[in-house]
Amino acid sequence: MIKEVPKILYVEDDPTLGFVTQDNLMRRGYDVKLCDNGESGIKEFETNKYDLIILDIMLPVLDGISVAKYIRQKNKEIPVIFLTAKSLLEDKLEGLSSGADDYLIKPFSIEELVLKIEVFLKRSKIYNSVQPIDKIFAIGKYNFNPDMLILTFDEKEYKLTLREAELLTYFINNKGKLLAREDILKSIWGNDDYFNGRSLDVFISRIRKYLKDDKSIKLENRHGIGFVFTVGK
Repeated sequence: MIKEVPKILYVEDDPTLGFVTQDNLMRRGYDVKLCDNGESGIKEFETNKYDLIILDIMLPVLDGISVAKYIRQKNKEIPVIFLTAKSLLEDKLEGLSSGADDYLIKPFSIEELVLKIEVFLKRSKIYNSVQPIDKIFAIGKYNFNPDMLILTFDEKEYKLTLREAELLTYFINNKGKLLAREDILKSIWGNDDYFNGRSLDVFISRIRKYLKDDKSIKLENRHGIGFVFTVGK
């Protein structure tokens, strides 16, 4: 049986970094298409099927945040990882708010990038399993299908990203419990560093927006401790 080679779209305008990263990833068995600006990245995304997207934020013609927003309008499932040389927290949070799942700060190690790629590809395969779907969560007036990444409310349907679905599933499985921030971060992100903590706040905000139509559902912040997810009658 021939093993399927994961296909990665990599958009980076630095030719040296782009070549070195592409070469290293291909040596590790990935099929990597490199584009040097946001517009060509979008055209490539529209033309071919990819398993994961890597985006530099500072891109010519069309910036990475705009590219991510476009991709998310077309596809909610595909993992998106941002690469950024910027040190300001606001830039990273803007990237996550645009629909990215994670980010790396330049300069980064290939090993660190490969680790994130492997984690997201593994999760993507799990969530896109062709096995029969038999688990639907009822959350107040919502229904949540974690296998299909779909949250529904009446006629509304929201397609979640992998990380959004993971986080919502974690809260559902721990409904009514006071969950420490560090425990959430270690379970979903793998570590509880400061920047991942701020990333968590972005994803919490996203989930609250999805669930805003049912006032009985509360995702409350307990200052200095963590969060409690409850569903009233």
